[in-house]
Amino acid sequence: MQLCQQRHNPLAILHYKLGKHQTSKIGGTKLASLTLADAESVIAGACAKMEEMGVKLTISVVDGRGDLIALSRVDGASWRTPYISQGKAVASATWGLSSADMASRWTEPIFPGFMAMQGGRFIPSQGALPIYKDGELVGAAGGSGGTPQEDEDCVRAGIEAAAGLAESA
Repeated sequence: MQLCQQRHNPLAILHYKLGKHQTSKIGGTKLASLTLADAESVIAGACAKMEEMGVKLTISVVDGRGDLIALSRVDGASWRTPYISQGKAVASATWGLSSADMASRWTEPIFPGFMAMQGGRFIPSQGALPIYKDGELVGAAGGSGGTPQEDEDCVRAGIEAAAGLAESA
């Protein structure tokens, strides 16, 4: 039985199928960006690690602005895990740091203000990592449903499994 079934935000899929975020341009220079195929590869790698570990998580992949590209919630994962995994990914993507690093800085006054500015979509808690492509920050992946370390381990495995992506520049 496959533990992980991919479920995606239909609007995000439509947006990416139309090619609206395949690349960005600034002054005629193409910049790297995270594609739907990249996000699906991250999710597949994370799902393989989940099965190995026997945990039930939700994995969210967001672009550099924190907009959802893809999300997978395995059967048996808690109803709240999609919101938490996406919030962790948003925190990691918008700051370019692991969410564990963000959690350790939580006492800095900027973070509560940034959370308010993000409308609650920002969760600085361990379980998300930034994603780099061609040396550029292009997004992040977040996990929720296990321990914070299990969430991070599955996300790391997903990023490592995706060709051309890394968790650091």
